[in-house]
Amino acid sequence: MNKNKSLDFVPFNQEQLNSFLSLRAGEVKLGERIQFDVSNTTKFVILGISEDIGPRANNGNGGAANAFNAFLSKFLNMQSNEFLSGEDVAVIGTIHASSNSNEVSALREKVAELDSLVIGTLSKIDFINTQLIVIGGGHNNAYPIMKALSAQHDSLHILNIDPHADCRPLEGRHSGNPFSTAILEEIISSYTVFGLHEQYNSTAILDFLKEHNCETTFFENYLDGRSLSDDLKNYLASKGNSFGVEIDLDCIENMPTSAFTPSGFSLNEIRQAVRQLAKSKPIYLHLPEGAPKNPEEKTIVGKALAYLTTDFVKSSK
Repeated sequence: MNKNKSLDFVPFNQEQLNSFLSLRAGEVKLGERIQFDVSNTTKFVILGISEDIGPRANNGNGGAANAFNAFLSKFLNMQSNEFLSGEDVAVIGTIHASSNSNEVSALREKVAELDSLVIGTLSKIDFINTQLIVIGGGHNNAYPIMKALSAQHDSLHILNIDPHADCRPLEGRHSGNPFSTAILEEIISSYTVFGLHEQYNSTAILDFLKEHNCETTFFENYLDGRSLSDDLKNYLASKGNSFGVEIDLDCIENMPTSAFTPSGFSLNEIRQAVRQLAKSKPIYLHLPEGAPKNPEEKTIVGKALAYLTTDFVKSSK
């Protein structure tokens, strides 16, 4: 990456891979098998986004810029074996975005620039026969992902598992309004969000969801015995395979994220959800909002992202 640039796409290469890889005699790691370029054998494309300007522009915490590297350090060192060998996975690179400003208006302008870079990067890839996995950064990046993929698919339905609906007003781009932006621009056919936290969504947002016929469930429903697996089963029966999956890591209890929560789904519950959804071959999986700030948190977030990614890849086959 050009260190003088605050917005850049850096293609992945062998030198970068080697900086994360720990080789061991008699073992083969995923990092020795994954690809860097999309080819006719590629089934899964991984894009990293290293930024926290979106959450900061939403008055949230920093740290989301660290998630992708935390993921790489764990994912690339997983074993290549009969369950997942890695040859059909391509890690194409990382989008970096940063801003020294703490002024909200300046951050939101930078997020709009980031939108354009994400759209431009993804628009160069044919996702008709491959599935996209985007890791890291804030939930603001859901909007450019949806924008880019909507151009390749006639109908795009979105399922989000998230404590927050992220349907704030269009007051400048940030991590709190990717879905309201997509809904009002009519680039998606439907928006469904499971696991909302009742007291962390404003009346205005709840009214917006109702006005636009968005299907919702609340985390409190699951505390009372509702089944997430049943909700996912019903969703899949109605949406087929023309859908994208958003998993905000904020939904996982005690996960180091931009909006940490002590009450949420367990990591195993979200792993089960990803495995269930992946069987219907979603168009993409987006894993944002991990925000590790120290070595212990980087281990937690990195391993969680690696598990969720390998769950998605293995269950999609």
